[in-house]
Amino acid sequence: MSAYQNDIKAIAALKEQFGSSWSAINPESVARMRAQNRFKTGLEIAQYTADIMRKDMAEYDADSSVYTQSLGCWHGFIGQQKLISIKKHLKTTNKKYLYLSGWMVAALRSDFGPLPDQSMHEKTAVSDLIEELYTFLRQADSRELDLLFTALDAAREAGDTAKAADIQNQIDNYETHIVPIIADIDAGFGNPEATYLLAKRMIEAGACCIQIENQVSDEKQCGHQDGKVTVPHVDFLAKIAAVRYAFLELGIDNGVIVARTDSLGAGLTKQIAVTHQPGDLGDQYNSFLDCEEITEAELGNGDVVIKREGKLLRPKRLPSNLFQFRKGTGEARCVLDSITSLQNGADLLWIETEKPHVGQIAAMMNEVRKVIPNAKLVYNNSPSFNWTLNFRQQAFDTMVAAGKDVSAYDRAQLMSVEYDETELAQVADEMIRTFQRDGSAQAGIFHHLITLPTYHTAALSTDNLAKGYFAEEGMLAYVKGVQRQEIRQGIACVKHQNMAGSDIGDNHKEYFAGEAALKAGGKDNTMNQF
Repeated sequence: MSAYQNDIKAIAALKEQFGSSWSAINPESVARMRAQNRFKTGLEIAQYTADIMRKDMAEYDADSSVYTQSLGCWHGFIGQQKLISIKKHLKTTNKKYLYLSGWMVAALRSDFGPLPDQSMHEKTAVSDLIEELYTFLRQADSRELDLLFTALDAAREAGDTAKAADIQNQIDNYETHIVPIIADIDAGFGNPEATYLLAKRMIEAGACCIQIENQVSDEKQCGHQDGKVTVPHVDFLAKIAAVRYAFLELGIDNGVIVARTDSLGAGLTKQIAVTHQPGDLGDQYNSFLDCEEITEAELGNGDVVIKREGKLLRPKRLPSNLFQFRKGTGEARCVLDSITSLQNGADLLWIETEKPHVGQIAAMMNEVRKVIPNAKLVYNNSPSFNWTLNFRQQAFDTMVAAGKDVSAYDRAQLMSVEYDETELAQVADEMIRTFQRDGSAQAGIFHHLITLPTYHTAALSTDNLAKGYFAEEGMLAYVKGVQRQEIRQGIACVKHQNMAGSDIGDNHKEYFAGEAALKAGGKDNTMNQF
């Protein structure tokens, strides 16, 4: 017997127990409300979604073709509409997540107004957005189930037992819109205790997966900007431990931690690592510093020196009091960061790169996998990359290596529209199309995400509407470009009253007041035009 049928039976028994004072209570109405409110707390969501991620990670280990994907979002409505679209087109949410981007929280959710991705926004804005996303996803469940309940009542009223049975089966086997969220905690917003406190808030809001990066918290930069400063491994590992303690304290024992390294594009460190003996982790971190060998007599006032292999070395210190790494050490540092993180509590990796190149990513992951064979990567398919130019240049280089004639192309100008219909552009587009598949097969990428997609789609769609509406097209710009497309593509939001919960409210009113209910969805509701 399904949970729905069990609830009807249980409430019927309870109604009988309380007698005539409960005469107005309909057991099936209660069962419907319970089905529409499956998840009562954020911790229930965190546990449910952690189980999903762990299952997906195990399935990826067995078969790299079953990678996972997500899109970044900055509002609950945006996340809700993504999942509604996924269920409509793909019929299942399997292997589909949401990504909560710290960049978009900073740019779109701060009380200070738009901010750069430098951890200047209110830290609780992150946990608030997680709660908001799951509120909207739960409402998507409630709305879709409400439509099924309405259809079930209509089938019963029509005496169509076959259709009623089919709808009842859909209700009994309903797939929720609730999916895992990979949530960005930046560099932890402070010391390890601050990281732990925020991680708790995020988990309590529903996060099963927290992504943390190895930058200095008070110098944090977007991964695709200059000026990034990393911390010694011991500092980063303390924050990984803080997140793990937060998961364990709240009973989410299989919570997922993504350790992100920005070392590929970070040429600076704020600290020289503590080292106790040659070859330890601190010594390895320091080995990448850009140093000059000096004698004791050459020591200047206030100089900082390290002794390594019997030599006195003076790290190059900038006027900012930051120390510089040697050029060309980024990939080796990423590999060391990745191995160290996985050996000390992280579950997944994130290597921030300057371009989307499967070969580059695979080279680093192959080194990591020599030590940790099942190492898996979360990869940022970032809008900060010029995907068209990057892949046309990769296609150009591939053609050169194959001895093909490329005299018709200017490698520096390949973004130009004049190349759109060329063989090179077609090859590049195919490389883009298969990038996720190839990256998962060759480079250990378990999860592909786009950090800022809806930031850009909102800007693009608004521009398209505004340029027509405020010019010659007037209302036709909206009707032709938006509403007509909603109707023809079956976009649920065309019935915006229903999306906002009007029909759910009507049904509740009928539960509560019966025939006396004053409902909004009558014949004069203009939503009936759709």
